[in-house]
Amino acid sequence: MGQSMKEVRAALEKEREELARRASKVAANLRRERTPLGSDSEDAASVLQNDEVLDALDAEGRDRLARIDAALQRIDDGSYGVCADCGEAIAPARLEAAPESFRCVDCAELRAN
Repeated sequence: MGQSMKEVRAALEKEREELARRASKVAANLRRERTPLGSDSEDAASVLQNDEVLDALDAEGRDRLARIDAALQRIDDGSYGVCADCGEAIAPARLEAAPESFRCVDCAELRAN
C-alpha cells in the first residue's frame, strides 16, 4: 500500500529538518567554532584533511536538500509522482524508496547512460 501525499510530505519535511541540522553542524565545524586550528602543524594537517571530508558532506547535504525542496514544490504544484521527462507516472515503489525522485526508472536509466 502506497503512502498518502500527507505522509510523503511529512517524511520529506522531517528529512529536510535533519539535513538542515547536519548542515549547520558541518558549517560550524568548518568555521572552527568549537575547535580552532592549532599551531601544531601535524594536527593542523589532520584538521585540514577532515575539512575535505566535511566539504564533501556539506555539498552532498546541500544537493539532497535541493532535491527535497524540489519534491516538496512538486507536491505543492501537483506534479509529484509524474516523470519530468516523459510525463508518465513514477512507480509507487520508486517513490517509496526515493521520494525525491522526479524521473521514472526508464528515464533515469537513460540519463545515467
